[in-house]
Amino acid sequence: MRRFYREASSEPSGDGFGVFLDGRPLRTPAKHPLIVPTAALAAEIASEWAGQGETLAPAGMVLTQLANTTIDRVAGNRDDIARDIAGYAETDLLCHRAADPADLARRQMQAWQPLLDWSAQALDARLAVTQSVIPVEQPRPALEAIAAAVAALDDYRLAGVHIAAGILGSVILGLALLHGRLDAEAAFAASRLDEDFQAERWGVDNEAAARQAAMANEVAAVRRMFDLLEGWP
Repeated sequence: MRRFYREASSEPSGDGFGVFLDGRPLRTPAKHPLIVPTAALAAEIASEWAGQGETLAPAGMVLTQLANTTIDRVAGNRDDIARDIAGYAETDLLCHRAADPADLARRQMQAWQPLLDWSAQALDARLAVTQSVIPVEQPRPALEAIAAAVAALDDYRLAGVHIAAGILGSVILGLALLHGRLDAEAAFAASRLDEDFQAERWGVDNEAAARQAAMANEVAAVRRMFDLLEGWP
């Protein structure tokens, strides 16, 4: 699509802050006004639109897409989304360790166990670890604690954790990203220990590397949104 506006701006609107193209309010794909809760997030979204060239490139508007997803999809589906996120705890990536080779097992222990320890302390959710390909039955109190932590999130943080957990394969990594226990780069690296280990042995597949770069950028956008929501509510 060709660029159809000259200027993009943000300003207070309704209960939050809106984005405007040549003074007209920007709307989501479902035609809701794009109004976000903080001035910082609205300004960054406006900056994405201002930075577009003659042809719009949606890949360069990741915060816009996150806001659209939150406004159009989350509010009416909170319970389903929260259950989906919490469900990752039953087969969380961090709980499934390699028995061998020893080097991979050691890397997993070093990278993942501190995050499970953090979950036990910060979330009161102590998950069990297995080296079997069969999922381990997780303690019910831990699953309930994670479900409660997820259900308490506002729509924007819920949307962000949902996206992050899906990419990372781990609700613990998603929540660690939210709470600042890991930055985006470290969270993505932790989720790709197995793939990186195989790449060291067999080389890098260019298509796989491109897909991983796109996913890493999405995780970074989620972390950026969390930063721009700081102080709200």
